[in-house]
Amino acid sequence: MQRAMRLLECVAGHEHGAPAKQLARETGLALPTAYHLLRTLVHEGYLHRDKGLFFLGEAAERLSSSGAQQKRRSAVVDTLARWRDSIGVPVYYAMYRDGEIEVRCVSDSPGSPAVEEWADFRETGHAHAIGRCLLSQLDEDARRDHLDRYPVQALTPYTVRDSHALLRRLGRTRRMEPVVERQEYALGTVCAAIPITVGATAATMAISLPLHQAERLLPAVRELQDEVGRHLGSLAIAISI
Repeated sequence: MQRAMRLLECVAGHEHGAPAKQLARETGLALPTAYHLLRTLVHEGYLHRDKGLFFLGEAAERLSSSGAQQKRRSAVVDTLARWRDSIGVPVYYAMYRDGEIEVRCVSDSPGSPAVEEWADFRETGHAHAIGRCLLSQLDEDARRDHLDRYPVQALTPYTVRDSHALLRRLGRTRRMEPVVERQEYALGTVCAAIPITVGATAATMAISLPLHQAERLLPAVRELQDEVGRHLGSLAIAISI
């Protein structure tokens, strides 16, 4: 395995391909051994051969892509954990993709627990700050399509009562302003979310707090907004996970 990996690394360093003799020489392998391993790697799809030159194959490229994706996800997880600890609140990252609300990452701690998902976040976007922040970034047709598929329903006595009221509220949402929700998804909980632009994708970062700490909500979300603003350049690539 070690010798095969050395060959893969060597081939990766030759953008325009390399012949077996050169690869054997650069990896310090005997030519017969190199030939045997190269044939095996071609058979398994990790390399492909063209006119006597070896190139990375589709299997190797999939590994590379998967590794890069995992690295980007780790960057998001680490960033959210840092903000969780510095601000002292659970932090959520979500996006709207293919017509669905996707909570991609949640960073909480025993001292700052996340909201329990007692009702599916995807189906209750009207009731929580994450969903309303994402819906506010869509055009009117996309909003109506979402609400046709996931109608407004009362989750608590404070939940918005119908789609017309929700659409009016979304229409009044000012660009880049935090979206605040108080006990509409879960009693005893307040939440706030800020919009993030990632190309054409609607995304958001959000926080939550217990009701008795409601006075912390706006200062905390403003702090999160400042942090996101400072790191958005590097974060924009990472959060497209």
